[in-house]
Amino acid sequence: MSHLTSPTEEVGGGDGSMPAKPTPFDALAMLSTALPGRVRHVEHLPARSARTRELPPWVPPLVGAALEAAGITQLWTHQRSAADLAHRGEDVVIATGTASGKSLGYLLPALSAALDGPPPGRAPGGEIRGGTTLYLAPTKALAADQRARIDSLAVPGVRAATYDGDTPPDERRWIREHAQIVLTNPDLVHHSLLAGHRGWAPFMRALSYVVVDECHAYRGVFGSHVALVLRRLLRVAQHYGATPVVVLCSATIADPGRHAQALTGRTVTAVTDDGSPRSARTCVLWEPPERAGGGRRSVTAESADIVSTLVGSGVQTLAFARSRAGVETLAAQAREELALREPDLVDQVAAYRGGYLPEERRELERRLRSRELLGVAATNALELGVDISGLEAVVIAGWPGRRSSWWQQAGRAGRDAATGDDSPALVVSVAADDPLDSWLLDHPDYLFGGPVESVVVDPGNVHVLAPHIAAAAAEIPVTLGDDRWFGDGLAAALHRLTARAVLRRRPAGWFWARPDRPGDHVSLRGAGPVVSVVEGRTGRVVGTVDAAAAHSQVHAGAVHVHQGETYVVTDLDLDAATATVVRGDPGWTTTAQSVSSFDIVAEREGETRGAVRLSRGRVTVRRQVTSFLRRLPGGEVIGRHALELPEQSLRTEAVWWTMDPRLLAEAGVAAPDVPGAAHAAEHAAIGTLPLLTACDRWDIGGVSTERHVDTGLPTIMVYDGYPGGAGFSARAFEVAREWWAMTHEAISSCGCTHGCPRCVQSPKCGNGNDPLHKAGALALLRALLSEWDR
Repeated sequence: MSHLTSPTEEVGGGDGSMPAKPTPFDALAMLSTALPGRVRHVEHLPARSARTRELPPWVPPLVGAALEAAGITQLWTHQRSAADLAHRGEDVVIATGTASGKSLGYLLPALSAALDGPPPGRAPGGEIRGGTTLYLAPTKALAADQRARIDSLAVPGVRAATYDGDTPPDERRWIREHAQIVLTNPDLVHHSLLAGHRGWAPFMRALSYVVVDECHAYRGVFGSHVALVLRRLLRVAQHYGATPVVVLCSATIADPGRHAQALTGRTVTAVTDDGSPRSARTCVLWEPPERAGGGRRSVTAESADIVSTLVGSGVQTLAFARSRAGVETLAAQAREELALREPDLVDQVAAYRGGYLPEERRELERRLRSRELLGVAATNALELGVDISGLEAVVIAGWPGRRSSWWQQAGRAGRDAATGDDSPALVVSVAADDPLDSWLLDHPDYLFGGPVESVVVDPGNVHVLAPHIAAAAAEIPVTLGDDRWFGDGLAAALHRLTARAVLRRRPAGWFWARPDRPGDHVSLRGAGPVVSVVEGRTGRVVGTVDAAAAHSQVHAGAVHVHQGETYVVTDLDLDAATATVVRGDPGWTTTAQSVSSFDIVAEREGETRGAVRLSRGRVTVRRQVTSFLRRLPGGEVIGRHALELPEQSLRTEAVWWTMDPRLLAEAGVAAPDVPGAAHAAEHAAIGTLPLLTACDRWDIGGVSTERHVDTGLPTIMVYDGYPGGAGFSARAFEVAREWWAMTHEAISSCGCTHGCPRCVQSPKCGNGNDPLHKAGALALLRALLSEWDR
């Protein structure tokens, strides 16, 4: 489909005049007239009516009165189902769409327990305080948002508090002793609550509910850490005689019950039938035009044009970009466009991303809710459940890596049908010059007709499990009976930890045997510490960068953008975790260059077919940032500068395959072309793997070589970008044949001659996408598939 006529609302009045206020659809139609040929597919999603039920009879009168005062007299069906299950003592996961009111599914039982106490037999010791609830969110912003929602209900006698790294010490004791609903995050539970659980004893004795919000965010290594934190939390609660119900909330994911069970280790009932209303949405797949010099116009520039046009028409728009730099650039370019056409609206466009200070993010959220901001460019920091829904338009600048993420971002568009405003909303998905984005333009059914991905969590990963068992032993001595929490790997982990003198065995179990705190050795998010970005002249902290990314993002000489301001890094002090910057735009951008290699530690399994061997196992990946390029805005390189930074190493899991050189020669890949062919195939394979597993290209990496020292053969490897692995490469091993075929199709369907960002060039290649040989990659993949199918 290529037309832009809305099925629910005509463009213009019956006499040919335009409406007084253009709808988002009108604004896009105007843009499409000015920039023709961009629309590749249009999908109309119809409005959905609400299905409701009465409030449950077990809700206390004070809670019912507070809801009525807030205008809530009925529940949507999924809210009632989830609340009833939780009140009956069953663990439940609510997996419904964005802005579907999942919060009431856990707030009703939590507020009721705070007033009436926990249901009989579930949590002793709460007769005076009432039953308590611990709410966990993946971001501080979401916890603050939920706290504001509870406060707005103003239920008499209910005390809610946010407990995180920003909470002053004098407030923490009051919260531990008096608050009934505590909103926090998994990091604080790990480092503070569990480590000092004796100070939380009254709260834990009355613990009735544990709420895990946005649980789809807990995947990969991070999700595995969080799963073990939850198990440790439930284990400590049991120590105090409490058996809390776990309520999880998620955007739409495949098999949410299975994911919830992987996180908690308990059977969880899934509520997936969404009873909330939804206004109609029109989703557009948008392809930027080709540039004269080859390739397509950048996704950032194209999205900025769309945002400025929508904002210029009075349409409140949220644009999602895939990187922090992309967010800053998109917002800046949209402001530049508005300065030429609608200068009064320039200040109504802003950027929002991680790395901003908390007070900056809260102010941006407030301005967006109040419509002081008409346009915001954001990373997926706004993808999660912060209460910013009902926007008139969403622009998705480049495939976010997962169907679930795409639908979560698209769900931000759609005015609230519950208020009677069922005007259609708009979602514009702009394709990047990337093999995956290009493939999706040709296969819209994958997005609109296929199921969302499953989420990978592996709490049995030995690299993750062992430190959590050590932490659990410091909390309460561990026994072999704790395998109900830690699984079959418990005994082996205890043996290793005892041999390393981390734990000491006694008749009562295994105890922590070191003077420091075990929690200090575990980083839940895998990224570890951060590097502060400090303005040298004033000493003001202008943001943070993950320490693991500091080598490539804030090295000396790097250009760093924050809130539209440009800085140049003058010094990176890794020991002090500080990057010093000076304000000023030099007129160029910088790109770090690196070299990578890998060692095969152990092959877990493999299969040989003819001249091809496919393997997966443990590897060590070594990477060193060696230089950086300076580029003008048009992309021209104006300088290359050496850097002296230490080598970084990563022990992880990978999938790799080798090919006999004679097979490649027979396929027409000459020996001098093998490095470029393997490199191009590696890039394209990384770009297409997110179609088959719950990752994006930033979760994985790759290395290729014409002759690897461990195999003696041309070797291509794709690895999990997390210490210990995340399950992505294991999934790739299982679907290798389908993966290779999809990779071949992505390259062959691209019309370029020598390779471009749509097929074999990578936005994160440390070697500057050199060497690359597109024709050689196609020949290599054809030979690979032919040999495998024999």
